This record gives sequence, structure tokens and C-alpha cells, in this order.
Amino acid sequence: MGSENKVKLSVNALAKQYGAVQALAPTSIDVSEGEFLTLLGPSGSGKTTLLMMVAGLTVPTSGEIWIDGKLSTFLPPYQRDIGVVFQNYALFPHLSVFENIAFPLRMRGMKADDIRTKVSDILSVVDLAEMADRLPKELSGGQQQRVALARCAVYGPSIILMDEPLGALDKKLRDTMQLEIRRLHKALGSTILYVTHDQGEAMSMSDRICVMRNGAIQQIGSPSDLYHNPINKFVGDFLGGATFINCTVEKCDTNTIYLKSEMGSFKAQNQKKLILPHDEPAVCMIRPQAIKISSSKIKEMNSLPAKINESILTGTMTEHHTILGDGSKSSAVEITTQDIQTFENNKKVFVNWSEKNCVIFSGDELK
Repeated sequence: MGSENKVKLSVNALAKQYGAVQALAPTSIDVSEGEFLTLLGPSGSGKTTLLMMVAGLTVPTSGEIWIDGKLSTFLPPYQRDIGVVFQNYALFPHLSVFENIAFPLRMRGMKADDIRTKVSDILSVVDLAEMADRLPKELSGGQQQRVALARCAVYGPSIILMDEPLGALDKKLRDTMQLEIRRLHKALGSTILYVTHDQGEAMSMSDRICVMRNGAIQQIGSPSDLYHNPINKFVGDFLGGATFINCTVEKCDTNTIYLKSEMGSFKAQNQKKLILPHDEPAVCMIRPQAIKISSSKIKEMNSLPAKINESILTGTMTEHHTILGDGSKSSAVEITTQDIQTFENNKKVFVNWSEKNCVIFSGDELK
């Protein structure tokens, strides 16, 4: 990530209203120079609305946008020093790769020799030097996306905005392009604001993630922080698979929360130092890699009865999908080895986990 001190982009109480519909509630966020920040959320969460206001393509109802310390709320897009990469690439079909990338430089009146140098340099960065004379239709989807990235980056915009840029690609190519964009980000040192609804994409690429829902920010933090310490059930559920157990509080002290469910009692480490009253409704979240499936209870661990729905070998990992006593689903993953224990469908087993691997949600955190 870039300098912690220098704020490149600052959004202050920015909001957008369409009649009675609030597309974005007043939102404030700072993006550091050189940072890769992802706006993550389901459809209708406000992430694209926020991106389009930063780009200058949508006018805010209220609030401010500051770029490099300059008030830019109502500046036209061409005065913001911003590059935008869309999902559909938006390449000129009749122009070669070289000319597509050169286009923004020609529009800025740059000399021919400087254009040649800059385009050649960026073609090397995106590993397309051999393709300079080809037309877009002669390229694969991933190559076209790299041309779009190169065209956006060639004139050195201080901020690059990306709106679901990998949405049209198949999974394998999408995975490759995620690494490619990370590599380009490091090579160019640019500040990137990235929009996606794909949590895996956000987790693998971002310095920080801003999780959005219903036009408002839920939580901002590093991928690790959001994964292990989600602020509420929505963030916990959106950031990767998990088992959720509905329960109530039996008692609570500064170190341990004692919980009961219709399947049995268990304990959780009181990591957030919660003060929860007796019979308070709660939800226990456990990530799949923290769950161990066994034929009998494992000592010193929480254990609840379940039955195997399906065990699937996906390659590196093996997934065990189980049904708990209350009918809810649970998943566990472990590394595939030759001596891994396999279970037949409908076999009675125990779902086991350590009390330190529970995240407990209560009150407003359940919404």
C-alpha cells in the first residue's frame, strides 16, 4: 500500500438520491496514495453509484469529493486525472492495439515520439508487445482486458477506477487476470478503486475492502480483518463460507460465553468482551477450516451431532457438507491427503471446533 499519510481520494458525506430511492446514504471514506481499495457488496448496495460519482459520471445529491486535496465534486471527468476500466472493455474495434492505447495520448496532444515510447513501455508492462498491430477481435478476452487496462494506465492517471472489469471472463481467466491486475498495480504504483460483488476477487486483490449493503458502508478493513473479525452477520456471511448456529446465552463472563442451542451446549471465547444477558439470542459463526469432522466427540472441543450430506474432493481441499440437528447446514474443509478420513452419506458424525474459533453476533449485529 502507498503512503499511509497521503490521502489521494477523500469522499465526505457523499450521497445520491433518485426521487424517494436512496442509492447511497451519506458515505465517507479516504483512499491512500497507491492503495488498492475494493468496494464489495451485492447488487443495489451503492458501490457502482459511489464509483460513478468519483468518476464524475454521476452528480451527487450532497457531499464532497476531494482528489489530491482539491475539491473536485463538480469537476468534469477530464479534469479529475482519473482513468476508468469498464466490464465491456470499450475498445475501438477498427483500431490496432497500439492505436487503442495511444488514443488518450493523441487526445492530449502528445508528440508522436513520446506516444511511441509511452505505448511501447506500457505494452511491455501488460506483456502484449507482440500484439501491437492486432485488432481487438483478434485477441482473447483476457488480452482485450489487458489492452483496456493499458489504455487506462498509459497517461498516468492518479486514480484508476474499475467497475466489475472481470465480470465477463470465465473463472480460470478471471483468476489469472486477478493476479495480472495485482502485478500491474505494483508495477504502476497507481491508486485503484475497484468494484466487485465477488468476495474471492476482493479478498485476493485488495489492500482494504469496503463492504457495502443497501447504499451504506458496513465495514472497512484488510481482507484478514474482515474475514476473521466481521462486524456483523452480514459481513461474516458475505466474506466467505461459514456455519451459523442459532443459540441463546446461558451465561457470560469476561473470558467465556456459555451458549445453548437446540442441539446442545457449547462455549465461545469472549473475544469482543461482550456483556450479554441470560437468554439473549445470539448466532455463533465458525469458518469451515476451523471445523473438524469426526466419528466421536473430540475432547476439549465443542461438539454437536450431525450427519454427512456429502464429502467432495475438490483437488487440494476436501469438503465435508453436513446437516446439523436443527436442519441447518454446516461445511468443513481440510487439506486432501492420501490418509484423509472419508465418510459415507448419511453417516452420523460430530462437528467439532475450538471455542477460540467462534465469532458471536448479538443484537443489531444479527441484522
